[in-house]
Amino acid sequence: MQNFEYHNPARIIFGKGRENDVGGFVKEYGTKALICYGGDYLKKNGLLDRIENSLTESGISFLEFDGVVPNPRLSGVQTCIDLCRKNDVDFVLAVGGGSAIDTAKAVAAGVLYEGDLWETFLGHDTVKAALPVGVVLTLPASGSESSKACVVTKDEGHQKRMISSPLILPKFAILNPETTYTLPAYQTAAGCTDIMSHVMERYFTQTENVDFTDRLLEAALRTMLNVTPRVLRDPTNYNYRAEIMFVGNVAHNDLLGMGRQEDWACHNIEHELSALYDVTHGAGLAVVTPAWMKHVYKQNLQRFVQFAVRVMDVDIAFEHQEEIALEGIRRLENFFKSIGMPTTLHDVGITDDRYEEMALRALDGGATTGFFAKLDKEDIIAIFELAK
Repeated sequence: MQNFEYHNPARIIFGKGRENDVGGFVKEYGTKALICYGGDYLKKNGLLDRIENSLTESGISFLEFDGVVPNPRLSGVQTCIDLCRKNDVDFVLAVGGGSAIDTAKAVAAGVLYEGDLWETFLGHDTVKAALPVGVVLTLPASGSESSKACVVTKDEGHQKRMISSPLILPKFAILNPETTYTLPAYQTAAGCTDIMSHVMERYFTQTENVDFTDRLLEAALRTMLNVTPRVLRDPTNYNYRAEIMFVGNVAHNDLLGMGRQEDWACHNIEHELSALYDVTHGAGLAVVTPAWMKHVYKQNLQRFVQFAVRVMDVDIAFEHQEEIALEGIRRLENFFKSIGMPTTLHDVGITDDRYEEMALRALDGGATTGFFAKLDKEDIIAIFELAK
């Protein structure tokens, strides 16, 4: 096990009706809020009204930005930054999923940043200050409600990049599973896939003697395997929605990665699918992850055998270790298919004419990506070939 430090001060407020208390939580940090969200579903289901009423009752004035889009754009972030500066906003409230939260985080950093905020996404500078951020979560997937990371796409060139800073970690996140009842099945399945990917990016490690976090990660994966099909059949079941929302939060609050080297190659590769083709992030991960597994499993065959047996219920009586590992990968891929996720590049309309370009972009100027197996350009192209 590696040395580690763990500190996550994001306050999680979980349960029915807790969005009605949001004004009191915002009041601890500010007096004028920008609400970041996208789509009219928040108005149709009354959630936005409940949030606004709570803010008003707590004496919080507010502005709205309803232009959040999937794979959030830098242009939208800049619009919000200008709005906040002109109106002396001192708190940013995200209502939605990862796109709304990442927009809010980038805005919070950008309002207090002198210069071009994109420089921080390119790694040329760091975030030195940020407005406080709060979240009302409506789509469990990214785990951004309790992470210090933020991913934004630059409109010109479709570059998708990340910043990470404890300064943009949300002060609080309200998680009411009831707010997810009206999510379309595809969004629900894609969110569940994203959650599973966050777990697997940590699970597939070369770090030894990490059995405790192995077991936690396996429990998270088995919960998702069990609950995801059930919630798709019964989308207003509170208990199913609660399990997913809870796992999604824990999957990306850094706890499950303590003491072990994480990988993140699948995320780096998938970011190019969503950046260039606007593929839903979870759907892209369902395509990339099994192909990545097929390419790298021999780098640590025993870990893939462990995954197959402990997570995917492959019978240890299989004669050959390699067969066990491959059967585990096959079962994961079939699971993604069973919940309506794409599993090939063809499924999401991607042909082979940009494989090399996407591979180079995934490397982001470096020689390799990932840690379980260090992947170069040819490795990534080979993964695309396996995902055709």
